[in-house]
Amino acid sequence: MENYGKKRLTAEIRKKASDLAFDCFGIARVRALSEREPILKKWIDEGMNDMMGYLAREPRIRLNPALLVPGAKSVIVTGTNYYSENSQKKAGVPVISRYSYGMDYHDIIIPKLRELFNFIKSKVPDVDGRVCCDSGQVHEKAWASEAGLGWQGRHSILINRDFGSYIFIGILILTTELDYDEPFSEDLCGECRLCIEACPTGAINNNRTIDTRKCIANLTLYKRRPIPPEIIPKLERRIYGCDKCQEVCPWNKKAVDSKIPEFKLPQEIAEMEPEDWLMLTKENFQRLFSGHPIGRKDFDQLKENIRKVLET
Repeated sequence: MENYGKKRLTAEIRKKASDLAFDCFGIARVRALSEREPILKKWIDEGMNDMMGYLAREPRIRLNPALLVPGAKSVIVTGTNYYSENSQKKAGVPVISRYSYGMDYHDIIIPKLRELFNFIKSKVPDVDGRVCCDSGQVHEKAWASEAGLGWQGRHSILINRDFGSYIFIGILILTTELDYDEPFSEDLCGECRLCIEACPTGAINNNRTIDTRKCIANLTLYKRRPIPPEIIPKLERRIYGCDKCQEVCPWNKKAVDSKIPEFKLPQEIAEMEPEDWLMLTKENFQRLFSGHPIGRKDFDQLKENIRKVLET
């Protein structure tokens, strides 16, 4: 960083992040988050990661970016509000998670992070780094807290004071030193247990982790095997993802409409009736949901989920 002072570079990075429409921004000093390792190890040892076997591979790397990027010194963390005020309007329709309302967040967030990295590299040519957005061996929620963006709620999801929990986290690991934000050390959940009490399947543990073997989001998003029969009556018409714990969270009462148009629910999907979902063809599914997270779902399995929830 020959021609750039640390403060100047940090200030310019913050401005660039704002120009890229990131809603939250923080920087953490790289260290091993060893205090989080026992909970992560226990969660994995008890099989609560279920089919997400990749989470069990080298968990220490998730807590220490220097093991992922040699010489790493800084972790930039961004938060992007994805809340859409437009929502599914018709009574009795199969329900999809808000995160899947708009276009695939990987396709929106990762290019912005790469642009931010290229901007930094134009100032510090010898900097090395790595971009992650739900796509690398990084404990994103832990590093978001470390960078001051918020705290991990009882439902395990990051909560930000200004935007609640409807935010996508982006990570940029760098081999250059910057000015660092203070970690978020408060627990603003207080005595509230609304998310735990609202979870239809009791998937939320008391240590801010999720038993994904019970979690409706996991069961409908990732699983290729059929949903267990005992879970079906608890789906509450959810066919792709679940926002129940976020819907009851008091911090989401202040949720505001995302400023990124690609995260808004298209009106045609918002107006779909139960019969439209039941009669959905593969051709229409591809037309409506191409580029959306739900567009990656196996169509036949999705139709089976639709049939099950509408017949319950």
